Amino acid sequence: MKSLRELFRIGKGPSSSHTMGPQKAAQLYASRHPHAVSYHVTLYGSLAATGKGHMTDKAIEDVLTEVAPVTIDWQPNVFLPYHPNGMKFAMIDSEGKRIHEWTVYSIGGGALSEGEGNDMILHTPEVYLMDKLSDIQHWCETNGRNYWEYVDKCEDDDIWDYLREVWKAMKEAVERGINTEGRLPGPLNLARKASVYYVKATGYKQSLQSRGLVYAYDLAVSEENASGGTIVTAPTCGSSGVLPAVLYHLSTAHHFSEDKIIRAIATAGIFGNVVKQNASISGADVGCQGEVGVACAMASAAACQLFGGSPAQIEYAAEMGLEHHLGMTCDPVCGLVQIPCIERNAFAACRALDSNLYAAFSDGKHRVSFDHVVDVMKQTGHDLPSLYKETSEGGLAKGFNHFK
Repeated sequence: MKSLRELFRIGKGPSSSHTMGPQKAAQLYASRHPHAVSYHVTLYGSLAATGKGHMTDKAIEDVLTEVAPVTIDWQPNVFLPYHPNGMKFAMIDSEGKRIHEWTVYSIGGGALSEGEGNDMILHTPEVYLMDKLSDIQHWCETNGRNYWEYVDKCEDDDIWDYLREVWKAMKEAVERGINTEGRLPGPLNLARKASVYYVKATGYKQSLQSRGLVYAYDLAVSEENASGGTIVTAPTCGSSGVLPAVLYHLSTAHHFSEDKIIRAIATAGIFGNVVKQNASISGADVGCQGEVGVACAMASAAACQLFGGSPAQIEYAAEMGLEHHLGMTCDPVCGLVQIPCIERNAFAACRALDSNLYAAFSDGKHRVSFDHVVDVMKQTGHDLPSLYKETSEGGLAKGFNHFK
């Protein structure tokens, strides 16, 4: 598995697969072919179906037009064999010929791949020798360690400074979102709700206030993401509200130290990394279960660790967080990361806290392992028709006008 730096990416929303990934691909292509007369980019499948709502074209144009004009061709009904988020870059030479064609895929979380048998584009090294959660859990239990200590064993010393930057970016996203009012961009004309939820939550008695604040913190980050603000992929932009909401709530309400929060982020990263390695975190590939479902599993693990859970209890909490999102479709209305994405983030944050509590009452023993749920999620996602995987052709998105 790769470094947690490849999972937790600090950048601008609204979509890691539809914005961050294509922009990185454009940067790579422009650096390799800086003498083009013009560029031609073809977007396929999910990238083409919901790319305008996700601002895919703007992400690419912002890079390539600095060098030469660019034409973007949309092919929403053509799905390349490796992944639904396919792109083909080409440069036009002085004779008008298309040359140096390059096909690349945005596979989720801002990561890129050239297809089957090819490593990630940036050729980042494998940091973790074990990529099954059962093996990592066994290492923890055999050595009397916790999951964050496996991160410490495998990563270089700088990882903790990087995770502090991640936590800082998460907190800033919560606090910006809480203090921002107005409407979200796009034709749905949705009003931001985080500020209102925060004010209302503070007026309730303690038992309800806690849940209301978690809603507010999650809405804050999700609305920042929907507005193109700076967030952290955890594991994606579309699911970026869940982990920060849980951690911000626990840090403020339960006064966990920054060191403990950073270690919880590391543990969350292990669980997200296992899914990314063995299944997918791309909504276009496996539906929203791979985004919000995985975010819930990560937050469940983080919360359980903070409250003193054993490796077995932490694994159980994460397993429940993912299991109870199995089959969730990715059906963004109008191709925007707003409906139902924002509410799904908020509910997943609360479900993560419930998963922690349920696991805490147990001894950690259970029948269905996290690894098995990951395998089931992958198969379930591939069984879903494409109209339920970030094309905005089915589910809640059906019947709404798309960006043209």
